[in-house]
Amino acid sequence: MNAGSHRILLAIALLSVLGITLSGVSLDHHFRTTKTTYCDFGQSFNCDLVNRSEYSTVAGIPVALIGVFGYATLLLFATAYRSKAETLFAWCILCLSSLAVISIITLLCALLLRRTRIQSESA
Repeated sequence: MNAGSHRILLAIALLSVLGITLSGVSLDHHFRTTKTTYCDFGQSFNCDLVNRSEYSTVAGIPVALIGVFGYATLLLFATAYRSKAETLFAWCILCLSSLAVISIITLLCALLLRRTRIQSESA
């Protein structure tokens, strides 16, 4: 693995630590029983409102906790694979198809968010 790849994996590891920290703070806000002013900039920017809403859990699991585990997994992969020098030099059509699907879903979510914002601004 070349130096450029090592730097990218290091960046992923550092960003994963940042993600764990941000998700951890969100998780703390999710379980707090008192209101905080830490992230209260009105109705549009309010961490307490978001972290305690009905949308802050999936099947009873806080989204922030899912974030902590997700970032921890990325950190593990970025750290574990930094020492590996070999690569496959092969592509997997199923993996690429899954990547395409998740990318399209992400784009559609961004489009939906944009439309929602435009509709709320014109209302």
